[in-house]
Amino acid sequence: MFADLATAPIPPQLKAALGLVGKLTLSPEAVGAEDIRATLDAGVSEDGVIDAIYVCFAFNLIDRVADALGFDLMDEAGYRQAAQVLLRFGYKLPAPLRLLAQNPAW
Repeated sequence: MFADLATAPIPPQLKAALGLVGKLTLSPEAVGAEDIRATLDAGVSEDGVIDAIYVCFAFNLIDRVADALGFDLMDEAGYRQAAQVLLRFGYKLPAPLRLLAQNPAW
């Protein structure tokens, strides 16, 4: 998929969303209404386009902050372990943190 998005064996909607995310990441100044229209025309819902943009923004922001602060990358074993945690628990906060997050004073 990463080698050639156009021939990747994935649904056209995912190709379109990933194409938009790629353009937002590599040349955000070149993204225009026609890119959003093409993504919608490929079958991605408006909510799906918005979600893709938000996720792209969040990951690009985190990546740029990490680069600016000189964070070290994990080795392959670290990425595999982190992937297992995400597969098991997702991005959901652990129960104690969810309770704290519900407190409006926090």
